Amino acid sequence: MKITLFTVEQANRMARTIRPQLEELVRLQEEMAKIERRLDVMPLALAGATSSNPDSSESRVLETKRTEMATKIRKSVESIHARGGIVKDLERGLVDFYALAGDRLIFLCWHLGEREVSHWHTLEGGFASRQPLHRSPLED
Repeated sequence: MKITLFTVEQANRMARTIRPQLEELVRLQEEMAKIERRLDVMPLALAGATSSNPDSSESRVLETKRTEMATKIRKSVESIHARGGIVKDLERGLVDFYALAGDRLIFLCWHLGEREVSHWHTLEGGFASRQPLHRSPLED
């Protein structure tokens, strides 16, 4: 995997660029979760049902829709990854960007709802260990 390094300014430009795509990804993920929940209970409705049963028909439609949505989501995530962003959480709309702090590789961390990239964390740390950029090793 090729790593693209970002400055804070470059990460902010990328975040602005991918925001609409990420918003759509979050929407698709929410819709897919609804389909998954419906499919989870379908075996109860399908017990002993024939193929002409409306529940059988609904199940086939939902399975097809789920497959199509999964493909859309995968392709969209791959396109963000190809531009250097790392999609970490589709429910939150969380994306990390590789950056260098001295000789240390870190993530600049951004999610939908934030105006700009304002946090960072170690590669091992994750969202829970985010630090504000004003306490960044980028300033060392």
